[in-house]
Amino acid sequence: MIDSDQEEPSEHAGHEWHLHSGVVRRDKLDLQQRLNRIEGQVRGIRRMVDEDRYCPEVLTQIAAVRAALDRVGLILLEDHTRGCIVDSVQAGHPDEAMTELMGILRKFLP
Repeated sequence: MIDSDQEEPSEHAGHEWHLHSGVVRRDKLDLQQRLNRIEGQVRGIRRMVDEDRYCPEVLTQIAAVRAALDRVGLILLEDHTRGCIVDSVQAGHPDEAMTELMGILRKFLP
């Protein structure tokens, strides 16, 4: 949760220092496959609810989807940190890079 007294940094707009490279092609296929599996899991949860399945079974599947989404998020976070954030620091913008990284972490972490 973002502290209401802090100004939330914008995503990327207006940051000349930001050197965004996007999702690297080799990672994109892996991420797409992971997201496809997650989609299937969510559809499975929907079917379980429709079929009035035992609540603990549904909750177990929800936990699995959360874990899978967290893994996708961590992969993206690592790629962004090793790429864009490092590039911004090397380009002479460490404070801006840290502000961006902390903003991302505030959104990502519970």
